[in-house]
Amino acid sequence: MYEALTALSDLSVLAFEPPGWGAVLLAGLINSMYIAFGGYALGMVIGLLGASGKLYGGVVTRDLLEVYTTVVRAVPELVLILILYYAGTEALNAVLIRIGIGQVDISGLVAGIVVIGVVLGAYLTEVIRGAIKAVPGGEIEAGRSYGMGPFQIFRRIIFPAMLPHALPGLGNYWLTTTKDTALLAVVGFTELTLATRQAAGATKHYMTFFLAAGAIYLTVSILSGIVIKIIEARFGRGLVRPT
Repeated sequence: MYEALTALSDLSVLAFEPPGWGAVLLAGLINSMYIAFGGYALGMVIGLLGASGKLYGGVVTRDLLEVYTTVVRAVPELVLILILYYAGTEALNAVLIRIGIGQVDISGLVAGIVVIGVVLGAYLTEVIRGAIKAVPGGEIEAGRSYGMGPFQIFRRIIFPAMLPHALPGLGNYWLTTTKDTALLAVVGFTELTLATRQAAGATKHYMTFFLAAGAIYLTVSILSGIVIKIIEARFGRGLVRPT
């Protein structure tokens, strides 16, 4: 106990200059944020397309999207990440070899963004689909009566009307995404969690580094929560909420 408290009091291991590991943790945090932002952006695109396909697509499209969202939500995310990371890169290289391009070296950052985006896209598909269904049908009919095409109706009516309904779910999944980046540590990608493990293992100051990592994740969540509340207040004006 005394040794643990003594180790906690030595914060020099968090210094940015060697032999401190602060710079390593910062690099891991930056990698985590790259993956979180990239994966969330990709997930949003998949979510918008998936929701549109489920609501307005044909039977085959709706069935395929139903399989996609069901499988992703049913299988643990860690298992999906392992499958997509290893099997996905192998499948892509197999296709590239077959069409004559040859095998490519896919970076861990790109693979991480794609993996997180594909997993997140299934959840955002359902969030956005529910938000679109909350848009009154009369508003869409009014758009059609004014001669708007499907894209105009979506951009000028559906998207602004569904956004206040979707924002709470989108905000929650952003917070989930920032933490899910830690799962990529199992495939050897150096994000914040793996950098923390490496620093703790090298210095034996386990509690110091794990508490530091927890504080960093908490700070990211608090700052994200503030931004989410600002966005919800900005786009939720005029929306009647239950009291």
